Amino acid sequence: MKPYNIDINPFGERAIIITWPNKVDELILRDIIQYSDHLKKVALTGNEWEFIPSYNSLTLVSNFKPIDYTSLKDILVKAYSEKKDTPAVKNHLWKLPVCYDLVFGIDLEEVAEFLEMGIEETIQVHTQTAYIVYGIGFLPGFMYLGGLPEILEIPRKSAPRMKVMKGSVGLAGKQTGIYPQESPGGWNIIGNCPIPIFNVEKEDPCFVKVGDRIQFYPVTVDEHRLHKIEAEVGIYNIEKTVWNADS
Repeated sequence: MKPYNIDINPFGERAIIITWPNKVDELILRDIIQYSDHLKKVALTGNEWEFIPSYNSLTLVSNFKPIDYTSLKDILVKAYSEKKDTPAVKNHLWKLPVCYDLVFGIDLEEVAEFLEMGIEETIQVHTQTAYIVYGIGFLPGFMYLGGLPEILEIPRKSAPRMKVMKGSVGLAGKQTGIYPQESPGGWNIIGNCPIPIFNVEKEDPCFVKVGDRIQFYPVTVDEHRLHKIEAEVGIYNIEKTVWNADS
């Protein structure tokens, strides 16, 4: 993978931000993840550092003390020049159930009309893509999923809702995503996923990582109810496979 021109700048006393070219690009994201993995192995080992990859940036946060920007920048520049020897990072493809029934897909009819598509066609197109997790934020566990087919692109709602149901699956611009908890939001809601994306009680609260892929598959209202119960008691097994970006 070719090297990019990266910028390294302080981001407060305990953080530094590294930026790549300002565009949404899967190759850039892969480079960020590979670089992050390389840093964890050879330069910034241990639990002192928190790594936050997203779109075209990598933020490094020192958990214990202020950083020495000058010396750290030298380390980061050197590490980036050496990362070409790092093995390709393997991510996962997660398949998640979504109920697109209108009881959950409260904007689905409006979305289909805007897109000049039928409801079933809208669902079919939405479920045929393996979306890339470009970032996790806004809410703990909220995944920004890129790779949305152009024919599904729709603006955010002009008036955000004060309350969006946990698990709601929405569309906004060039992205789709799942609300990991009840919250305000302005995305167009087309369905609901019964599987929790974020659980603070677990050692690893969010099982999905930046660079992973998400693919949805449709389920009925009864299947949604069943999967929700299975998830609550801990017996639902999420289907996942290794996704090697270089394969």
